[in-house]
Amino acid sequence: MQAEHAVVEVIDDRHGYLAAVEAIRGGHGPIAIDAERASGYRYSQRAYLIQIFRRGSGTFLFDPPAIGDFAELNDVIAGEEWVLHAASQDLTCLREVGLNPTRLFDTELAARLAGLPRVGLGTVVEELLGVHLAKEHSAADWSTRPLPQSWLVYAALDVELLVDLKEKLADVLERDGKTDIAAQEFESVLARDFVVVRAEPWRRLGGLHTVRGQRGLAIARELWMARDAYAREIDIAPGRLVPDSALVAAARAMPESKRDLAGIKEFTGRASRSQIDRWWAAIQVGLSTEDLPALRVAGDSVPPPRVWSEKNPEADRRLKLARAAVTEVASALSIPLENVLTPESLRRVAWTPPGEPTESSIRDALRALGARPWQLDATAQVIAQAFVEASQSPEQAPDEGS
Repeated sequence: MQAEHAVVEVIDDRHGYLAAVEAIRGGHGPIAIDAERASGYRYSQRAYLIQIFRRGSGTFLFDPPAIGDFAELNDVIAGEEWVLHAASQDLTCLREVGLNPTRLFDTELAARLAGLPRVGLGTVVEELLGVHLAKEHSAADWSTRPLPQSWLVYAALDVELLVDLKEKLADVLERDGKTDIAAQEFESVLARDFVVVRAEPWRRLGGLHTVRGQRGLAIARELWMARDAYAREIDIAPGRLVPDSALVAAARAMPESKRDLAGIKEFTGRASRSQIDRWWAAIQVGLSTEDLPALRVAGDSVPPPRVWSEKNPEADRRLKLARAAVTEVASALSIPLENVLTPESLRRVAWTPPGEPTESSIRDALRALGARPWQLDATAQVIAQAFVEASQSPEQAPDEGS
């Protein structure tokens, strides 16, 4: 059973914020921090609530849109160790308001390295601390104002147990000789920029593969761009205006009039009719433009493994043998395979291996792909050996399984 929680208040003015900063300054130990966004509801990925807990200070919930810049808080806590769960999800929105950690302990990543079978915050807290942590508000619209008290309690609990959880996980990692591994992983997370900029983001439209011809793709592109611009303008998640399936249906139909567009039964969504002029204007551009998109875009990604046996049998053998070897390493370490070495890195080095598959050359190739020193120590030799075996035997290797 979870004990009843005290009433939680949100700090939404500069006076309260500055008073909280001083209180946090007077605390001691790590800074537990979390952020709530409104993914799926708003266009932006900004933080709509930031929660902080520090021993000796207490719990503080801040309203970022109301407060604005958090420079004063960052000055106080930047040099301390920050404890987050799944830091990669929150670092971007924290940095956006001026909160930039220099030392990190990620409890979700630590749980993975510790070999826990499930790493969600509620599950890990229950397993290691014996506390049931309800997660029913995780997908809520945190841009809602005022925020319901039950949501605020949920948000407070998310940080109030993080320091205790960090200490339990640190003990497990030390016991298993994984403290240095965790430190390298945490440093890697801190060094990464999680903002992804795509050259042609419209190509990620769900169902785009069903659109035929360059003209159809041009219509899909213009519809995506019109929806994205409008969603950004009113700060609503694009899919809540018109779903991908509706844009794709319109691109397939290539309507010749606004009436035809309105008559497409698959063209649905809350803004499908109220903004019909906007969508029709986009379709007209798509129908008339001479800037037709390519049917296929050459990327630097490698083909999916399912086609390797036909396209590149040698690479297929390398991948299957190397993946089997790395799987054994992951099992011995009790660390998930994807954390021992990302599948993409293994595929890339198998598809385009160094000229001579030695441990040194594999190390260099994996290091260039972002592998950490501990990953190189764990995998470079077994991958090199697998590549040598693959070149010597064309026989069927174990199933790749992905």
